[in-house]
Order: sequence, then structure tokens, then C-alpha cells
Amino acid sequence: MKNMIYMLPMTNKSIGNSFIVTTEDGKVIVIDGGWRSDTDNLISRLKDITGEKTPHINGWLLSHAHDDHICAFMGLIERRMGDVIIDKVYYCFPSTDYCMRCEPHDGHTVREFYSLLPKFAGIAQIVNQGDSFDIGAAHFDVRYSHDPALSHKDINNSTTVFRMTLGSKSVMWLGDLGVAGGEKLLACNGEKLKSDIVQMAHHGQNGVDKPVYEAIAPKICLWPTPQWLWDNDAGKGYNTHDWKTIIVQGWMKEIGAGEWYIAKDGEQAIEL
Repeated sequence: MKNMIYMLPMTNKSIGNSFIVTTEDGKVIVIDGGWRSDTDNLISRLKDITGEKTPHINGWLLSHAHDDHICAFMGLIERRMGDVIIDKVYYCFPSTDYCMRCEPHDGHTVREFYSLLPKFAGIAQIVNQGDSFDIGAAHFDVRYSHDPALSHKDINNSTTVFRMTLGSKSVMWLGDLGVAGGEKLLACNGEKLKSDIVQMAHHGQNGVDKPVYEAIAPKICLWPTPQWLWDNDAGKGYNTHDWKTIIVQGWMKEIGAGEWYIAKDGEQAIEL
């Protein structure tokens, strides 16, 4: 295998985060995975990419407890756990009580995650800001993890931010981190955020603010963004909603990140 990133679009054409990373020394990493409806496609793509009947996943990184990020993983644990081999699951989630207080309509996801935890507790590893670990040739630094002291409390700002170094490239995985979390990320890391590639926060809109992207100073952007969100289309045509996708596109042009890979265009494969 080569050092590659595969960005998978959601089967329901909605927002979501699903990435497969392969390394030249034969390791396979999944980041998030998408909705429960994406479980089967994710396993199918893992089989195709690895050439294995039972794909061996050396590490699965979960950014935060929203349906469009971790429910494919939970769907696999619920009904297809025997179809893959997973060495380690990396995560750092708030408590169920915290999530239910912040987002009563979405707090159920972390509750479901914790209810499934006994099925994979032996491979689960909680990570915190400042931790680092290797998955074969891929090195990961945890640049940010959940901060319950943030005044702006929501599940997006509990995102765990990973910086990956693989081959000659570095990648900043921002998940759905918002403005408040982005400010803390920048304050704690500064120049350590510099990376060649960035996964655009919150699907490219209403995520971290421009100074975070300026500190990362990427040349390549990974946009896990469907067509309607890319166009800021409320059903009335281009740029008719109040999402910030068009604004963020402008930021990245100003920063000089000229190479974009966008989920609206189908599965994307990037060689590192």
C-alpha cells in the first residue's frame, strides 16, 4: 500500500466525516466513518482498498459524538463486528450528562456509544491534549481535546483534534471544532499547528475561525462537504442560505491553499 488518504462521501448525500488512511508499511486507519447508513459502504471500501476479505484496521480515530461522524462505527459494532479486525479505537468524549445538557436532541449519540463500550472496551483508548502515538509509519499528536471549562458548551467544541505526520506530509484533522474550541486550540499550540493539509472544520462552515487556518497555513484542503452545502443553497439556488461555506472558501484562497478535494465530487484519493 501507499501513503494515501481516501475521503468518502456520505451515501445519504448529507454532511458527514469519513476517511480511510493507508500507510506504506501496510497499516490502515479510519477517521470517524459517517452515519449508520454508511457502515456497509465503509466496510466495502475497506475491503477494496486493502484487498482483504476481513479488513484489518490498525487504528480508528473518533473526533466527537455526533451521528454523522461516529454512527458508522457504532453500526459496525452493533451488527458487523465480525467483518473487520480493529486493533485500537482512539477517542475522548464528554459525559452523557454533559452532552444532554448542551444538546438535548443530539446527546443520545454519546449515550449509545457508552452503552456499546463494553463490546470493544479492550481496544478502546482515551486520548487527551498533549498525547502522541504511532500507527505504523503514521505519527499522531493530540493538539486539542474536550475542555469542559469552555464558556461555549456544545458537542462540536468537544472535538479531539489530531495532527498526523505521514511520509513527507502533515495533516490537521479538525473534525467539527467550532470557534471557541478553535481559539483554545490556537492559544495552546500556535506555530505547532502548521500543516501541509487541513480537514476543513465542520464541513467547511461555521467551524474554527480564519486565524486558525492562517496558523495551519495549508496548501491542501479536504472538504467533507456535499453539493448543497458547498453552494450555500437553501433550495433556492447558489448562496441563498446563511451557512458560511462561501466565506470560508474565500479565506482559503486568501491564505493560499490552492489544492482542494471536495466530497461533493465523489470519493477523493490523495497520495501523500
